[in-house]
Amino acid sequence: MSDLLLGAVALMLVFEGLMPFLSPARWRVVVEKIARLSDGQIRFFGLSSMLVGLVLLLLFWS
Repeated sequence: MSDLLLGAVALMLVFEGLMPFLSPARWRVVVEKIARLSDGQIRFFGLSSMLVGLVLLLLFWS
């Protein structure tokens, strides 16, 4: 189980690193736009991401 978790974290880091590696200028613009969002908007985005992730886990794990 810990190998699976480590693999998932490693894959997340690969995906997180793609945008700044491929287009650092565009990534900077996106991060600046995100910084201007309200706390509620950021929370909604975080909640949405977690729910999509959970649904994908349930679909592909079972």
